[in-house]
Amino acid sequence: MIKRKFYYALVSIITLTMLTGCWSRTELNELAITVALGIDQSGDQFKVSAQVVNPGEVASQKGGSGNSPVATYTATGETVYEAIRKMTTKVPRKIYGAHLRLLVIGEELASGKGIGKALDLLSRDPELRTDFYIVVAKETTAEQVLKILSIPLERIPANKIFQSLETSEKAWAATAGVTIDELISDLVSKGHQPLLTGIQIFGDPKSGESTESLQRSSTEPVLTFADMAAFKQDKLIGWLNERESKGANYITNKVHSTIVSIPCTRDGMLGIEVVRSKTKVSGSVKNGVPKMNVSVQAEANVGEVECSEVDLSKKDTIAELESKTEEDIKRKIEAAITKAQADFKTDIFGFGEVIHREDPKYWNQYKMKWNEEFVELPVKVDVDIKIRRSGSVGNSFLKSLKE
Repeated sequence: MIKRKFYYALVSIITLTMLTGCWSRTELNELAITVALGIDQSGDQFKVSAQVVNPGEVASQKGGSGNSPVATYTATGETVYEAIRKMTTKVPRKIYGAHLRLLVIGEELASGKGIGKALDLLSRDPELRTDFYIVVAKETTAEQVLKILSIPLERIPANKIFQSLETSEKAWAATAGVTIDELISDLVSKGHQPLLTGIQIFGDPKSGESTESLQRSSTEPVLTFADMAAFKQDKLIGWLNERESKGANYITNKVHSTIVSIPCTRDGMLGIEVVRSKTKVSGSVKNGVPKMNVSVQAEANVGEVECSEVDLSKKDTIAELESKTEEDIKRKIEAAITKAQADFKTDIFGFGEVIHREDPKYWNQYKMKWNEEFVELPVKVDVDIKIRRSGSVGNSFLKSLKE
């Protein structure tokens, strides 16, 4: 018995000694922690930009030495993989993407070569996380977006853009954070084409590339989310403006909260805060003809009143505000549908997936030409809004000023 225990102990010790080595280890000081990637088209090749963290500047408790907290490196290659590897000729460390927060795609690439081939590496590499957001650089390049350093409230620009997109998605409804898994799912679907948020530079981009821009109190140039990019398969085919983007996000049930501005009868505006929203999209096929229904139910509060004639103590007033809010949201949704059917001729809302679930037989017959069916698809829109609160005060003091 003692010999057997000794034998098991000896085997365990030998096994443990074999497991103690870290044969594949990579030291932290050998890695270039990449928080954002940009992919542009350069002739027939890909131009890849990497925003790399400067650990010394970020970790400093005294604001660092005045150097930039990040550095942007670029390289060009036949493939994205080749360009990243070629970047080692400029970067003293290995590009490490496990902390990636953002992927920026240049507009020229998106509308030219398409984004499909550029995404394969990012979905295949096990080192990369899949929760980073993807945006399209509107009227500029991905490289230029990543070079902007004058980002308020956040030392690392990629983190600021990531957090801004999360915040605006929840509070404004004209943007949407899309991850690579969601994007690829839409790319391969016959009944739902991709939508990505656009990012734009306002001001002189060159003035935002130097470290001096970090010391200025003004925040020009400004990176801002602007419109949404509509795709047909993997190619950019057009842009939704702000109102149409909100309408699209209502349809796809991505509205968390937003503001609806209603004009007063005489002068001024009234702001309604949508605090909860839920959209149900249903479809049917009758006599070989598909139809869609979009039903939005939401709760709202009165957020701001510039109207001196509005009396919030009356039920009729609240009912009128509910009706006007419903009309505004309905118009946004219908504007998005019209843009998709008339201009894009592409189903960016996922109506095809709904028809697939409702009538698989019809879908199997028409899925290869669904976009042609989508152009003539009748869509009924219903919006139901309930205003729950009018704020901490009753009627606006502006009413008393007018009396």
